[in-house]
Amino acid sequence: MTFLSKTLSRVKPSPTIAVTTLAGELKAAGKDVIGLGAGEPDFNTPENIKAAGIAAIEAGKTKYTAPDGIPELKAAICAKFERENGLRYTPQQVSVGTGGKQILYNALMATLNPGDEVVIPAPYWVSYPDMVLLAGGTPVIAAATLENSFKLTPEQLEAAITPKTKWLIFNSPSNPTGAGYSRKELKALTDVLMRHPHVWVMTDDMYEHLAYDGFEFCTPAQVEPALYERTLTCNGVSKAYAMTGWRIGYAAGPVELIAAMRKIQSQSTSNPCSISQWAAVEALNGPQDFLSKNNVVFKRRRDLVVSMLSEIDGITCPVPEGAFYVYPSIAGLIGKTTPDGTVIEDDETFSRALLEDTGVAVVFGAAFGLSPNFRVSYATSDEALKTACERIQDFCAKLT
Repeated sequence: MTFLSKTLSRVKPSPTIAVTTLAGELKAAGKDVIGLGAGEPDFNTPENIKAAGIAAIEAGKTKYTAPDGIPELKAAICAKFERENGLRYTPQQVSVGTGGKQILYNALMATLNPGDEVVIPAPYWVSYPDMVLLAGGTPVIAAATLENSFKLTPEQLEAAITPKTKWLIFNSPSNPTGAGYSRKELKALTDVLMRHPHVWVMTDDMYEHLAYDGFEFCTPAQVEPALYERTLTCNGVSKAYAMTGWRIGYAAGPVELIAAMRKIQSQSTSNPCSISQWAAVEALNGPQDFLSKNNVVFKRRRDLVVSMLSEIDGITCPVPEGAFYVYPSIAGLIGKTTPDGTVIEDDETFSRALLEDTGVAVVFGAAFGLSPNFRVSYATSDEALKTACERIQDFCAKLT
């Protein structure tokens, strides 16, 4: 349709949302569907956080706020960064948005010009390249393969950087792989960035608190303080605090960049939900003990899924350090045929056939920029995960 912007032709709808939507439609039509596509914890928002939101409503805190966050939330964010990451920011260096996605989008819109390049390690969260394209930039994909535990090497980062590079988008623990970079691994990457002072770092630390087996989270500006002035450290309350629907994300960085992001937000959505902001204040300032309790459950689910998928001939399923995803390879299944004659040509064919045959919805690896793989979200019940993995085992056993 010629009436629509040509910019839209550069991007595609979110595949993860598409899978979740399709699974919901099939379920509504009566099919027995187990959705493993959504990156959303099945835990309820903690009671103290819900109570803070209710209290905000009852206190009449339902009016417009400053475009990028109330002072109380910015203060809580500054305290969180210093307490947990050793990073000191002032409220003028903080931006609060309607979810982490808006924070990333605002930053890209505020900084990218045509021709600017953004290095994105693959597998990547599906929205990164399309947000870069919407902002007029050019995604440069650097593949972090299974052989390297889905982690970008310093050599790969060096090779991806050109004089046109403006940003590196860095996500650890990762969506979709759950891979987490150790301090030593991250230091090797920041050493490369120190040799290229024109490159800024946009971190996506959304899964910071979802880490297992003693993995210790760290973020780039924490590992290399000299990067502080060219790092936007992004985070949010969606995943660890089970607040996906509250839609609060935040970031801290140089004042000039934050001011530019504020300008964009003031002319687009304006402030995030006032009630959600007050709930987020309680999330960051209140008790944190539930985080470790939830992680015990997530680790158990991770181990269940990895164990059952690893039993399948043709599938390789590495053990992730964090988040709530696994990213198995189906390289050993490519070329095989289903009982109805469908040839497994790629991971999209596999995922579609799996859904149609078993009702298990996963997201195909091509959506994340690295094939042949698929992503499983284990942020659902043990019972559902066990049944889903049994169905995947049976499906693969029938391939010839």
